[in-house]
Amino acid sequence: MTESSAMQSYARAAAVLPPRLRNIAMQLSDKQKSVAEEFRLRAGRTMTILLPEGELNTGQTVECEDLESLCNLATEFSRYAAESLRDGYLPVLGGCRVGLCGTAVMKGGINTNLKDFSSAVVRIAREKRGIAEAVVPELFRDGAFPSTLILSPPGGGKTTFLRDLVRCLSDGVGCPALRMALADERGEVAVMYRGTAQMDVGSQTDVLDGCPKALAIPMLLRTMNPQVIAVDEITVEGDILAMAQAANCGVQLLATIHALDVSELLQKPLYAELLNARVFSRAVRIVRTDGERRYLTEELPC
Repeated sequence: MTESSAMQSYARAAAVLPPRLRNIAMQLSDKQKSVAEEFRLRAGRTMTILLPEGELNTGQTVECEDLESLCNLATEFSRYAAESLRDGYLPVLGGCRVGLCGTAVMKGGINTNLKDFSSAVVRIAREKRGIAEAVVPELFRDGAFPSTLILSPPGGGKTTFLRDLVRCLSDGVGCPALRMALADERGEVAVMYRGTAQMDVGSQTDVLDGCPKALAIPMLLRTMNPQVIAVDEITVEGDILAMAQAANCGVQLLATIHALDVSELLQKPLYAELLNARVFSRAVRIVRTDGERRYLTEELPC
């Protein structure tokens, strides 16, 4: 992402803030704007802006009315039509995403909405085209893409790398172009907005967002005839079962998971089960050194 596009992403994210908080946000230096990751608003507390070195305190106290205003701006004053609000987030035109906390509205044991907002986080879209291009040739074996895991601790850049790798595989950047299907459960990879991806996930990628992975994977398998199914963040056993079923149908998988390395995977029962299923044979490990990220490919134990 160029500095110019980074500044544009910052401005688009700031646009959903209430005017008085937006004015404060726009007073940051260009350097800070180009690396800022999130705006964090908590009722009764000061707004902070997440930078690589930590949260910057703006000194401006957030009122409950500010959170209501943010929700109205993010939904273009049509919050009743924003079904994702019940899941605590809102996709916004331009690629940023708003996460919300408040009081759940429960009906029949199911959360149907949120009210009385208490905090919000506005994630600034940071699309980094090209970061996966050097890794692509290392993943292929005899011209075929093997099922691959992307590993890093939380905040390590897995989703950003996944997005660019999906783009490369879909567009044939350094490899044969593949039919990709993306199960974007939390809407953070493609960032769909009214049916259109706000992030570049490639010309041959079909996106199903807002659907749990365990349900989305068989749906994509049945309907879109993909060669590779990509998902973000394996978290429950149902995800593993769905991926194993897809693998048995001859589809390759691409997924992210919270882990420092393969050794850590083996120490956690759920992840050990994932390896025992032998769905994945390759891994890309994201390592951060001196503020720079490196992408290391390795074989997974058979």
